[in-house]
Amino acid sequence: MSDSSDVVVQLQNICKRFPGVQALRDVSVTIERGKVHALIGENGAGKSTLMKILAGLYRPEEGRIFLQGQEVVFKDARQALEMGISTIYQELLLCPNLTVAENIFLGREPTNGPFLSREVYARCQHELDRIGFTELRPTASVADLTVAQRQMVEIAKALALDSAVIIMDEPTSSLTPAEVQHLFKTIRQLKQQGKAIIFISHRIDEIFEIADHVTVLRDGELVGSRPIREVTYDDVVRMMVNRELAVSLSQRYEGREGEVLLEARDLTRAGAFENVSFTLRRGEVLGFAGLIGAGRTEVMRAIFGIDRLDSGQILVAGKEVTVQSPQQAIRLGLGMATEDRKDDGLFSALNVRENMTIAQLGLSSLTDALGFVRRDKEVEVTNRYVQSMDIRTPSIATPVISLSGGNQQKVILSRWLMTEPKVLILDEPTRGIDVGAKAEIHHLIRQLALEGHGVIVVSSELPELLAVSDHILVMREGLVTAHLTTADTNQEEIMIYATIKPSERTN
Repeated sequence: MSDSSDVVVQLQNICKRFPGVQALRDVSVTIERGKVHALIGENGAGKSTLMKILAGLYRPEEGRIFLQGQEVVFKDARQALEMGISTIYQELLLCPNLTVAENIFLGREPTNGPFLSREVYARCQHELDRIGFTELRPTASVADLTVAQRQMVEIAKALALDSAVIIMDEPTSSLTPAEVQHLFKTIRQLKQQGKAIIFISHRIDEIFEIADHVTVLRDGELVGSRPIREVTYDDVVRMMVNRELAVSLSQRYEGREGEVLLEARDLTRAGAFENVSFTLRRGEVLGFAGLIGAGRTEVMRAIFGIDRLDSGQILVAGKEVTVQSPQQAIRLGLGMATEDRKDDGLFSALNVRENMTIAQLGLSSLTDALGFVRRDKEVEVTNRYVQSMDIRTPSIATPVISLSGGNQQKVILSRWLMTEPKVLILDEPTRGIDVGAKAEIHHLIRQLALEGHGVIVVSSELPELLAVSDHILVMREGLVTAHLTTADTNQEEIMIYATIKPSERTN
């Protein structure tokens, strides 16, 4: 064990196996105080497993953990937390029926006798102000917050513990660029205080902006660990995927003028969006840009029948329809992969096969004349999509919750592709997905358009929208502020329409 005063954590020769999968094999990593250590790799590389071992959720089958120079064996996550290791997980772990303050101080709330002390709200406000998340109210119910705001609560919760080691698993995946910069400012302050930050992200540009050191895992093994100044973007990608990426983010579609598959006319939902109109043609990818809270997701939910419309018209293949439920939307030829994979996309108690085919059960292709599911057909089609989508799972009977985030997303995409939709809505389709899987999904989106589907992509990543879209519709505060042709625009123009009121813009 190194006696360096800068070393706060050492993981030595860690091995972990799950049924049918060698998750980690002889992995060693050293974490120093006052530095940001990036841990990256494709989905399924073992990053989250390694961090769950450090956080006390899993026990390694082989290997040793040293904390502050002393060997430790965590019996559970609470012990790791008490010893100074906090984790912000990619899938948020909040109590929606509690307030922001109650979540941040859960289990250590100041009390006044049997009652919660009002001091908890003052302390919460101090933490939120300190990290720049001033839009959150300590008394707000978490159930009423957006995904991005819930992510902020998780960050504040971890930082409020004043831990020596803070693990951040995709902490920026739901944040706006301004919120990311707030977070990075906070991380730099924590570095100055001597905190060790382990930063997991699939956004490689973030790694080069904030990290001091980068460690790459691939297929459960350590590929390399080097100071960030000694590697290039191409070096990191090559270590992650062990291949050159064939897809370039600069590729764009040629213009097409196919038949109109979906038309929205003056869609309005009070408090969410107003007078939203657009058309989606066969073979077109239409991107939706805007800051979180602009109303993009709310529009998609209304079109798919999850939320009601107050006014406006939806036309599918030129015929006006009233979509009152997702089931009706599916029958009309619509599919939608939602923004919140955990809460809205996955059936966590079901396995891969059940998750993949559930949207198709109401269709005739998997049922017999009496309406019973043909299990042989269900297994056949599931295995076909597992292979074609390169889903890494021990079997189709594996619980979907045990897969990596990227493989879970591929299961959801397969679900909707099985229904053979005319229109596919993808809300943040690559959130929390590694660079290799992201390129595969970008290729899939383009291929769907070339096959004649209409695709709507809602994304907070402007390079992604510029890569896959024919046209980009920009929203701000529930209103459409621009409808741009991708080939004729850039990130700067999109951000102007997304952030500046029309009355304040200059030509």
